[in-house]
Amino acid sequence: MGHQHTHGQSHGRTPGQGGPSHGHGHGHGHGHDGEDMDWATMGAMLERYAEIAAPMYGEAAAWLRTWVPEPGVVVDVGSGPGAISFLLADAFPKARIVAADPEEPLLERARDRAAREGLTDRFDTVRAALPDAIDDVPAADLLWLCRSLHHVGDQGAALNALSDRLAPGGAIALLEGGLGTRYLPRDIGFGRPGLLARLEATDEEWFTGMRAGLPGSKDAAEDWPALLTGAGLRHVATRSFLLDLPAPLSDTARAHVLEEFTRRRAMHEERVAPDDLATIDRLLDENDPQSLHHRPDLFVLTAQTVHVAVKDGVGA
Repeated sequence: MGHQHTHGQSHGRTPGQGGPSHGHGHGHGHGHDGEDMDWATMGAMLERYAEIAAPMYGEAAAWLRTWVPEPGVVVDVGSGPGAISFLLADAFPKARIVAADPEEPLLERARDRAAREGLTDRFDTVRAALPDAIDDVPAADLLWLCRSLHHVGDQGAALNALSDRLAPGGAIALLEGGLGTRYLPRDIGFGRPGLLARLEATDEEWFTGMRAGLPGSKDAAEDWPALLTGAGLRHVATRSFLLDLPAPLSDTARAHVLEEFTRRRAMHEERVAPDDLATIDRLLDENDPQSLHHRPDLFVLTAQTVHVAVKDGVGA
């Protein structure tokens, strides 16, 4: 299943744990091309994005205490290297945190970090992929899904199965939707103005094809509260969280933007107009003073949306 990823971000795509664009920021290859994935590189990319997005994800994690103030078990479903898992550990200091992901190299990174931070007594990993291994997801008081659900063909069935893993009174926090990420002004001084808007449209095309190709794919309106309600849960809140990193960017944030453009160029090479491809190549050219390596006007601006639904019953 996917992790938070990198899609441009209307669907909340980033390479994994939030961030990038459809292509897969934290959400990652998710098995679509998993056999060819360089997980060491992907893991570092997901961690870098999570580092710059920590204020946004940390705010979201703290907000979840409104609905589940003291969960015993919190599972990050589609955790990648666990970057958000550790923010959940900060938000819920008494909880056992479980990072669940299909990719063992990413889980190994999570375990290594838990050891470095002295959290091994309350941090576990489980190798599990949606939808096939939902039964391997531990029973939980809080299930966090960050851009992993949309990598499952039948999203409604997956939510139904995940609801069964939820303790009465527990909650699912589903991060899906939001706004596409912007990094540059509309007119960057060369090429056709509006490059990022066109890339976002290309991301949407790619995402539609990706969804159609998933095993058991079912068309469903992306009405996330309705999908949660259809799984027998009670939708209680939806809120969007802003990531606003104005220019000038830190070196870490600039490195993330470079990774994102490099990834999207490779992913969309056959879809993007030749003049836009030339513009992207110039943006990636370290020797060009107007490239992403040197531009003073680079920023990161996005909003990601979290939907919360609870399972009524004893303990609710």
